[in-house]
Amino acid sequence: MNGTPSSGLAIDVHGLNKHFGDKQVVIDLSMQVRRGEIFGFLGPNGSGKTTSLRMMCGLLTPDSGSGTCLGFDILRDSADIKRNVGYMTQRFSYWDDLTIRENLDFVARLYQMPDRRATVQHALDHLGLTERAHQLAGALSGGWKQRLALAACMLHKPQLLLLDEPTAGVDPMARRDFWEELHRLAASGISVLVTTHYMDEAERCHKLAYIAYGRLLALGSANEIIAAQKLDTWLIHGTHLVELTEQLRAQPGISQIVAFGTAIHVSGTDAAALERTLRAAVADTDSHLERAPTTLEDTFIYLMGRSRDNYRADA
Repeated sequence: MNGTPSSGLAIDVHGLNKHFGDKQVVIDLSMQVRRGEIFGFLGPNGSGKTTSLRMMCGLLTPDSGSGTCLGFDILRDSADIKRNVGYMTQRFSYWDDLTIRENLDFVARLYQMPDRRATVQHALDHLGLTERAHQLAGALSGGWKQRLALAACMLHKPQLLLLDEPTAGVDPMARRDFWEELHRLAASGISVLVTTHYMDEAERCHKLAYIAYGRLLALGSANEIIAAQKLDTWLIHGTHLVELTEQLRAQPGISQIVAFGTAIHVSGTDAAALERTLRAAVADTDSHLERAPTTLEDTFIYLMGRSRDNYRADA
């Protein structure tokens, strides 16, 4: 493999499987990711998202399956892949007792980068870290730690970024700035694979995969995944919504009921039965019923509710 495929695919994997002990955590995963694409992974905790990402990028060897990452074979060319991938873990993994500049300089030394000082300075300037360059990493807020981590994993100019829940615990403004930077990187041709539980972040991805306990259940854009579940959704506003929710459970046409602020979202796959049930339920009450578009969060909750935990004792 020469690492320069003409197909435009950053990742092309087929039939990946992985066991840890007696549990299979990834089951026959096949997927393609295009260059310059932001690809998001959704799924319950423990469903195999991180394991899948690491296998697709040559960072973890699958039990079986095959594929390429950046044109390199994921089984034979892991060293070549690692040189072209930037990996940002869930937890901040840099040195609290070093400054921002010292952290970046240390990472640059690990990569044996020529012209190390200029490379570090460029990273500081690009991500707005210059004025804080002498601040200890341990004293940084979550948003600034995030910027440092992104700067560090971009130092060696990777073609692919692997981001594992990168914005967990970060404030909304810092999350927005971070995603704007990801879109700038994608526009320059860098591929981004990211796991997230935030629906607003998922909607910013070009394509999504929903993985539940090792199995790929949905793949496509946010709109494609929503449409594929064929859910009809209604909002109910009013008082006594808790009592109404209990009354509606297990009624004809209802697949799920979820509270959202001062309303409940009620969804089902049988549109006619759902509407009949809801209109009967709100008749002669002060509740107001209105049809609503099914959101990605409605769909995510629906898929999660139908996922089987492969770590359950009876699985």
